[in-house]
Amino acid sequence: MKKDFDLAIVGSGFSASLLAMIARRLGLSVILIERGSHPRFAIGESTSPLMNLIIEQLAERYDLPRLLPLTAFGAWQRHYPEVICGLKRGFTYFKHEVGAQYRTAADRSNQLLVAASPNNEVADTHWLRADVDHFLLREAIALGAEYSDQTVLHEVVLGDNPAVRGERGGKAFHVSARLLIDASGPAGFLSRALNLTGEFENYPPTQSLFSHFSDVHRCDQLPDYDVSNTASSPPYPMDDAAVHHVFDGGWMWVLRFGNGVTSAGIAVTDELAAELKLSEGEAAWQRFLHRFPSIAAQFADAKAIREFTWLPRLASRVRQATGENWALLPSAAAFVDPLFSTGMPLALLGVERLGKLLQQGQTDFSAYQTATLAEADHTAKFIAGCYAAFPCFESFTAYSMFYFAAASYSEMARRLNSSHLVQRFLAADRQPFAAATLKLGQQLQTAPLPSTTFAARVKESISPLNIAGLCDASKQNWYGVDLQDVISGAEKLNRTGDELRELVRTAHWAKGIAPV
Repeated sequence: MKKDFDLAIVGSGFSASLLAMIARRLGLSVILIERGSHPRFAIGESTSPLMNLIIEQLAERYDLPRLLPLTAFGAWQRHYPEVICGLKRGFTYFKHEVGAQYRTAADRSNQLLVAASPNNEVADTHWLRADVDHFLLREAIALGAEYSDQTVLHEVVLGDNPAVRGERGGKAFHVSARLLIDASGPAGFLSRALNLTGEFENYPPTQSLFSHFSDVHRCDQLPDYDVSNTASSPPYPMDDAAVHHVFDGGWMWVLRFGNGVTSAGIAVTDELAAELKLSEGEAAWQRFLHRFPSIAAQFADAKAIREFTWLPRLASRVRQATGENWALLPSAAAFVDPLFSTGMPLALLGVERLGKLLQQGQTDFSAYQTATLAEADHTAKFIAGCYAAFPCFESFTAYSMFYFAAASYSEMARRLNSSHLVQRFLAADRQPFAAATLKLGQQLQTAPLPSTTFAARVKESISPLNIAGLCDASKQNWYGVDLQDVISGAEKLNRTGDELRELVRTAHWAKGIAPV
C-alpha cells in the first residue's frame, strides 16, 4: 500500500465511501481507514426524498451510474436485490398514553401519516446498513480507492501534509495526505484526538436503546390500530414507512427491512431513561413495553437478533469542524436525534459540499464549517421543540409541518434546478421561515400556546414554502401525494403552473401519479 494520498478518509460508512467515489472520479488518490471491518452493524437507516435526490444528483454530476438504482425502491429491487433494504412510503406517527391501549380517534387527532412518494416504484427506502455500507465500500474500491480495515489510529499530525499513525495487524501504520477527512461518526477520531467536543445550547439531554428484531407485527394487522372508523383509506400502508410511536418524554422508531428484520429503538429524555433504567438493556426494553400495551402487542412475538445498544448520550456536537487541511463530515461533526431521519440527508449535504470544494481545488473550508454547524444547531433547536411538544400531540403534528414544508420545498427546488431558493437543511437560510421555526419551538418549551392557536401560527409561518397542502384541517392528519398542491404553489418556486405540469408529465419520479 502506498503511504501518501491526496485524500485520507477515517471511517468507511456510506458518506465516506460516497466521498471517496467522488474523489476518484476527480482523479484524486484516496484511502479509507476503518477501525473495524465490513459487513458491520450501523445505526441511521431511514432515507428521505431529499437524501435520495442528492444521491441521484451526485451520481449524475460525477458519473456514478451504479448509484442511481439506490435512489428508489423499485429500481433497487431490480438491480440490487441482494442488497437488503426496506420500503418507505412515508412517515407514520401514533401518540400513546401510559397504561392505555391505542385506539384511532375518529378525527385522527392521535396519528399523523405523511406520504413521501405516490407508489412503491419511486418510494424511499430503509437501509440495512451492514449491506448498503459494504456495497458502497466495494464500489469505492472498484473505482480505485485504497482500503485499510482493522486499523487502530493513535495519533494525528496536522500541517501542510496531515498524517495519521496507528497500527494494523500488530504492525505500525502511517499514512499522509493533502487533506484528511473524518467520517468516523460522533465522538470520532479527530474529535477525540483534537479535543473538539462541545455541546448543543439548551438541548434536552437524551439517551437511546435499540436493536434489530425478527417477528415484529405490522400495526395494520393489529386491532389496536384499526382505521375502519374513518371515512377514507390511508395514503399508503401505514407500516410501509418510518413508524414512530410517540409518548411523553420520547419516541420509538420501527423500520422494516425486506428480509424480515426490523430495526427498533427508543430515544428518551434522561428523566424517562432513569425511570426505565435504560442502562440495563433488554430489561429496560421490557419495562418500556409494559408501559404501552399497543406497542407491546406489536412486539409480542419479537425476538432481538443482536445485543441491545445503549447510548447514554444521544446528541453530540464539536466546537470546530474544519482546520488546516482537515475537515469533519457532518456525521462526525454533530448528531441530534433520529427523529425525522435528519442525520442521513445532513451527511449527504456535507458530501455534496466537500465534493464541490474538491472539484474546485479549494483549500478554504470556512464556509463548509459554517454551514455544517449552523445546520446542526438549527436541527437541534427544531428537535428540542418536538420533544417539548410530545405531551400535546396536536401541537407536535403542527410543529412537524416545518420539517415537511422545508423538505418538500427543498426537493422540488432541486428538481427545478433552483436550489438557490433554499440551500440549507430545514430551510435554515430562509427568513422568516427559519426564525418562526425557532421562535415557535422555543414557545413550546417555555410558554405553550393552546394547540389551535399554535397550529394557526404554524400554518401562517410555513405558507411561503408550503407546496404540499400541509396544515389542511380537512385532511385530518393524512397527507397523500397530490401534485395539484405543487401546481397551486408554483409561484413560490418562481414557476408557472404550466411549467410544473410539464415537469410532472415527463419526470421519472412522477411515474404513476394521476395527471394534474
